[in-house]
Amino acid sequence: MTKRNSVESSAQLEFKKNYGTAYDDEEDSSCCAGIVTVLSYIIIFLTLPISIWGCVKVVQEYERAVIFRLGRLRSGRAKGPGMFFIIPCIDTYRCVDLRTGAFDVPPQEILTKDSVTVNVDAVVYYQVSNPLAAICNNDDYNRSTRLLAATTLRNVLGTRNLADILSDREAIAENMHRTLEEATDPWGVHVDRVEIKDVRLPMQLQRAMAAEAEATRDARAKVIAADGEYKSSKALKEAADVIASSPAALQLRYLQTLHTISAEKNSTIIFPLPMEIVGAFTGEDTGLRQRKVHQEEEE
Repeated sequence: MTKRNSVESSAQLEFKKNYGTAYDDEEDSSCCAGIVTVLSYIIIFLTLPISIWGCVKVVQEYERAVIFRLGRLRSGRAKGPGMFFIIPCIDTYRCVDLRTGAFDVPPQEILTKDSVTVNVDAVVYYQVSNPLAAICNNDDYNRSTRLLAATTLRNVLGTRNLADILSDREAIAENMHRTLEEATDPWGVHVDRVEIKDVRLPMQLQRAMAAEAEATRDARAKVIAADGEYKSSKALKEAADVIASSPAALQLRYLQTLHTISAEKNSTIIFPLPMEIVGAFTGEDTGLRQRKVHQEEEE
């Protein structure tokens, strides 16, 4: 608890005023401010205990109250959590929510570096790190952060190609995160995370990319099929050479084919007829006998 309070105190002490004449006319208004403050205390004491209900305020654990007394920041730090006292006549305060908030960046129509129009939207997670800077240095830190996120998204994506936007979203989100963090730090806003939600392409471009991808897949499939045919033809050639070297190998292959057909319980059986038998009826010397004579001639 002590560590958290010290961190909060150090963050509040680092508050720097970014507006114009922040240190002017301090001595001129001190006397008048003292008189008004004394009169306010007198009125509170005269109207006790009714006035105490207007003096006591409570803020939640996740809130801080920035108090202004006669238009000036009181004590240089935010109050809370818990109960604190104000003077209703001269004090005003604004509560700041310290919880992490999120907002959607509206879809931005962006012209990429390669002249392609895309619609991109994102989501930004942020929280107030310095309540004093959030109230004093910006009139509306929520609206300013939203507008800055939309502008940053357009500027970052305008320098990227379409392929980079589609494939490198994490790097784009990190770049956008750093840019927003640097810009919102004087406002007391800390950007936790930036995520690119969706990249929508024109319908014509989607069709062109789909046709390109389909053509690439068809070309790859044809190459793979041709490679398979080449390998299978080499395997068949080697198998034919093995069968040709042994006359009984072809007959064994016939028997193996018959066994495979019969195992499938088919009603039709195809019986391969050796060409030697056909040659005996036709009077032609074909088949194994012809190959045998050819081998003898080579020897």
